[in-house]
Amino acid sequence: MSIRYNIRNMYPPIFVPLLFCILLSSVAATIHAHRPGFLYTRTTGRCTPQFWSGRKETWPKMVPETSTLSNVFGSRVYERYRSDLTLVEATGRNDEEENPFGGLVKEGSAALINSYARDGFPYKPWQVKTLVIQALVSEAKAYSQAKQFSLANHACL
Repeated sequence: MSIRYNIRNMYPPIFVPLLFCILLSSVAATIHAHRPGFLYTRTTGRCTPQFWSGRKETWPKMVPETSTLSNVFGSRVYERYRSDLTLVEATGRNDEEENPFGGLVKEGSAALINSYARDGFPYKPWQVKTLVIQALVSEAKAYSQAKQFSLANHACL
């Protein structure tokens, strides 16, 4: 005599769909808990160019927001940028997608401000200035350096 176990014999008919629903809802809740709510977010952390262009915090005295790029980075920036472009205008730029030099000045300006304002920022002010000047030689260099500054700016606390 063989005993066959059937799920219908073990549980009343209402338990099978109920058990299935509970199991399915717990799996769905687990999957949903690990998925981000938005696919794209614009970071406005305490070190990003958006933060500094919004003037949410007092700028360091070494680099007032009214300083021009040529005063901060030297005369080499005349080749790529307006002579009267200020740091606050540079951090507020939105042309970095199609213009690698725009990204360089945006992220480089934020990195310079962070180097003065944030303890533990990975770059010193002289390093930021030197790297910006060195990256002005080509679009590829400008894009690469802007990306490195962006990583440091977004990782900063």
